[in-house]
Amino acid sequence: MPYTLTDLTALQDTGFDTIIDVRSPAEYAEDHVPGAVNMPVLSNEERAQVGTIYVQDSPFKARKIGAALVARNAATAIERHMMHHDGGWRPLVYCWRGGQRSGSFTSILQQIGWRAEVLDGGYQSWRRHVVARLYDAVLPFNVIRLDGLTGTAKTYVLNAAATHGAQVLDLEGIAKHRGSILGDIDGEQPAQKGFESRILEALAPLDRNRRLLIEAESARIGTLRLPPALWGAMKASPRIVLEAASEVRARYLAAQYAALVAQPAALTDRLNGLRAIAGHATVDRWLALLRDGQTEALAHALITDHYDPAYRRLRRDDETPVAAVLDAGDLSAEAIDQTARRLVRDLG
Repeated sequence: MPYTLTDLTALQDTGFDTIIDVRSPAEYAEDHVPGAVNMPVLSNEERAQVGTIYVQDSPFKARKIGAALVARNAATAIERHMMHHDGGWRPLVYCWRGGQRSGSFTSILQQIGWRAEVLDGGYQSWRRHVVARLYDAVLPFNVIRLDGLTGTAKTYVLNAAATHGAQVLDLEGIAKHRGSILGDIDGEQPAQKGFESRILEALAPLDRNRRLLIEAESARIGTLRLPPALWGAMKASPRIVLEAASEVRARYLAAQYAALVAQPAALTDRLNGLRAIAGHATVDRWLALLRDGQTEALAHALITDHYDPAYRRLRRDDETPVAAVLDAGDLSAEAIDQTARRLVRDLG
């Protein structure tokens, strides 16, 4: 009997030994059920080929070719990944809608003697679950935002607070982006659907009776949009604000972006992208500082000319209460840890 998904925690408690996504690598890369491993029964190219035959030639012919490919790829997957499993192994298998790909693969596994089951509705059932929680519902957490001007080490304070017992959601870590014009230095961002799945995965084990600390963000982190339920909860939440002197923040940012400064062509492209906002004269001045190797002066100019004005515009209409203001000190590792400890005490 197919397994019906209710929520992620229930799925994790079912006792399935492995969750197998048999969709193509491209489908898996865009998004997948948390914890699933990819064992495609059709490659990206094979899936496109079968789909084209189905539409342009004959559905029956497409099913014949698809069945042969699925059987061949299933045999390869069994030989490479499953020979070590004993008879008690219990995998959960899914494809796009819980149809032919997962059904065929599961049937083969069952014939061998494994206790394989199909996820009812396939990946689409997981996606419906994500939408229900992050689009259609109210986020069931007492959110508080960690706010402050750019360069106040909010992400590091947030993660340090987690080590001291705070309940946190690191959105920039999930998004692989630091949330600014220079923020895309942590590798390629996930797809929007994958981003939302990882958010729900991070929220699943958290205690709804405790405060949830989230770094204050705009509605986007890089190319990714915050889902409505999360964004709504954040907009309505109180803030704890970090403060540090502009000189301290400039020194901190210069150190954080050292790797990017070492690639002046890439940094030049990013700064040129701000000409429409900051003006040609301002960007030319930034580029002159970059050429002269004045990294801290460049960071300070970005703070003064771009980051702080942008932050103030963003917060201009924010009427949510400020629960506390914390001096982040010199933003050294010791100061960040001390700030995190104070933050945890304030959260209670």
